[in-house]
Amino acid sequence: MQFNPRYPSLNPKLYHQQMPIPLKGAKAGHFNEALADQLQWSQQEKTEWVEICSGQKTFAEFHPLAMVYAGHQFGQWAGQLGDGRGLLIAQVLDKNNQTIDLHLKGAGSTPYSRMGDGRAVLRSVIREYLAGHALTHLGIPSSNSVGFTSSTQGVQREKLELGAMMLRTSDCHIRLGHFEWINQYQPELLPEFTQKCMEWHYPECLDAEQPLLAFASKVIQRTAVMISKWQLIGFAHGVMNTDNLNITGSTLDFGPYGFMERFRPNWINNHSDYNSRYTYQNQPSIAHWNLWNWLNNLIPLAKPEEKEKFKQDLAHCLEHFETTFLEHYKQGLCQKMGLPNFHKDSFDCGMAFLNILQSEQLDYTASFIRLQNQEYEALKDDCLDRRQFEAFLTQYETIRTNQDIDALDAAMFEANPIYILRNHMAQKAIELAERNDFSEVDRLFKLLSQPFTQQTDLEKAEDLAPLPSDVPEVMVSCSS
Repeated sequence: MQFNPRYPSLNPKLYHQQMPIPLKGAKAGHFNEALADQLQWSQQEKTEWVEICSGQKTFAEFHPLAMVYAGHQFGQWAGQLGDGRGLLIAQVLDKNNQTIDLHLKGAGSTPYSRMGDGRAVLRSVIREYLAGHALTHLGIPSSNSVGFTSSTQGVQREKLELGAMMLRTSDCHIRLGHFEWINQYQPELLPEFTQKCMEWHYPECLDAEQPLLAFASKVIQRTAVMISKWQLIGFAHGVMNTDNLNITGSTLDFGPYGFMERFRPNWINNHSDYNSRYTYQNQPSIAHWNLWNWLNNLIPLAKPEEKEKFKQDLAHCLEHFETTFLEHYKQGLCQKMGLPNFHKDSFDCGMAFLNILQSEQLDYTASFIRLQNQEYEALKDDCLDRRQFEAFLTQYETIRTNQDIDALDAAMFEANPIYILRNHMAQKAIELAERNDFSEVDRLFKLLSQPFTQQTDLEKAEDLAPLPSDVPEVMVSCSS
């Protein structure tokens, strides 16, 4: 690997250096060799992946550290947080010369553990490992993992479970909550920290007429685009606290996430979310709220006499969140529908289709595939209100008349995945892995590597549809 340690150059108040504490009886779970290649791992490092992904081997070029940050959790100020069970163990250059963080999860307690044990369990590690892999191959910016290891060591949650570790990568682990912590506890660090964020992640902003406003606009824009991609694919993060969004608009911190099955915009995929704050339909407004909180933490950077004007300028930057989100969402929905985005009725037609999916409780992913394959009769047969579908289909076919159908259909095939990570798919892989059988993890890993391509040799019937209505839904909470 080519090391590029950047975070340790910051003020030591922003982190705590310590070594990982390996679990007893570490053993191989799954290895992402393609990602290791992208990170320029040597053959020796690949050979030692179990030792690296279980915290037994670290690197002389980078002393592992836990970051400190703060955040609003479920809308309430939570005070100091931080890496309570994870360590940044390296920053390396990938094949594109981009600096990538290597973050070891489940590495033991840190000063920021808040009474936690610093561990992760096999169940949650597998869910994050597969989710990051799935989103990456769906074209959504996301953390992704090099590999994970299981162990023989028990970790107590609601019951005793197997401990595990995972080495995840991200283009950035600096969260909105970093700025909240600095302003609350070490405000003198804000100018240098913000400057480094721009140098590392948005160097183009340094040459702007107003670098801070350019930086704020970029973070807002990237977050809006990420959320639009979540909505289009039917992904619900489940725990969009300010400490779980980073400044580069890439998905981070998978907990009780879920990929939408039957189209229920108010679906609570996190059963610890008692007030339904983080439902699928609320994600754009919550992202906006998080960014508003974050922007307030930039205000101290203005000169006293310019503070009011700076507040107004930041508010103006935030106004672009909605327009950016809607622009990308509308364009993406038209692509999924096979409709020209310039037609005045295309978006309304797309929304009419979503209304059918909602009222008929149809599967989100499978329904777009049926539309893509022109299985109109099968879709209509699934509807109790057949007239509603017939009205939609008339409008749909009218809009597509005299258009470049081949180009529209080709775009559909690029936008509509055949495979998503349904909760019951992940659960089956977890149950087998807890019995030391990682074959289902491997099958899903391969299947989700090509989500837009039919893979009859790998797929199972249960990959393509929700569980029957008489089968209990897989329950997911913040416990991990």
